Amino acid sequence: MTTAPAFKLSGIGRSGNAMSLLDEICEHFVEHADVRRDGAKAVFDSAEARVNIAVSDAQMQIDITCENEEAIQATRVMLAEHLFYFAGEEPFELSWASSARRDRPVNLHEVTVVSAYNVTPRMRRVVLACDDVAPFLGGDMHVRVLVPPANRVPVWPGIEDNGRIAWPTGEDKLLARVYTIRAVDVEHSQLWIDVLQHPMSGVETPGADFARDAQPGQRLALMGPGGGDLPASEQIFLAGDESALPAIARIAAEVPATTRMKAIIEVEDAGEEQPLLTRGSIEVQWLYRSAYAAGDQAVLATAIQNALDTVDARTFIWVACEKSDVRTTRKFLSSQERDRKMQYLAWYWERG
Repeated sequence: MTTAPAFKLSGIGRSGNAMSLLDEICEHFVEHADVRRDGAKAVFDSAEARVNIAVSDAQMQIDITCENEEAIQATRVMLAEHLFYFAGEEPFELSWASSARRDRPVNLHEVTVVSAYNVTPRMRRVVLACDDVAPFLGGDMHVRVLVPPANRVPVWPGIEDNGRIAWPTGEDKLLARVYTIRAVDVEHSQLWIDVLQHPMSGVETPGADFARDAQPGQRLALMGPGGGDLPASEQIFLAGDESALPAIARIAAEVPATTRMKAIIEVEDAGEEQPLLTRGSIEVQWLYRSAYAAGDQAVLATAIQNALDTVDARTFIWVACEKSDVRTTRKFLSSQERDRKMQYLAWYWERG
């Protein structure tokens, strides 16, 4: 945090694998915050919050400090969701010094579909009207899109006592998927979300189906934004597949004129290329999956490693793609002893 915090909140987590949970949280948030680890203690610093976690036997002491009440609420929800996710099937309890119950999350924004159309054969854009687009300017790029069942009045989520999101169930169950805000149109109070259309037969694709069927006037909600800050560097190396293309395009569009970028982007074929408009300069290498040899899944990861051999230490490295490709890239970078603050590596999907 950059200024003195004014709000504090404490919590207690209980797990038979408390140290393993701390390991998972530290590994995950190293890409999203300044993480300092000292044995059974860890400190996570971001622009919005400071989180201290100390493990003793089966107990996790959690202390959150923020500059305002909204940031406290948002951080509590974010941390609770991640802790329960990493706990998996193992028993985990979480309690807080004050109740987390609220009518709705503080970062929930109701929006309305304006239009939907294909940008390329496999990428569909949904344009949303939002009363206040200010929270989506700069900073974090990702949101959770909430789609209510057709022909029902939307019931939005609340917050449980443990800090987790209280999702509607039964006939009010929501479809929830994480996407990148591709662009913010301040003049028209609109947001763009690009959704990849999956041509795989027999595979359920509810997120892609939503984008395909979206109709003007349809009511949705967004939770966020969070994660994936815009890199602050005059030299940026970008790499990813179609799942990362909306984020790469937004980064290119919003960098200052002095920024130089190089990008490697894997798509199905030439028809999936998109122009990357920017005030800076960008060199793009497009990889076409349709031209790969049968069963070859390492082309992108190999291309990234080869390119990184020529990238100097002043360059911010931004990579988002399939899970195993990201892990391969992270291992490669760790062997080069680069500054972790000059990296963002995130997996957006997993094969199988």
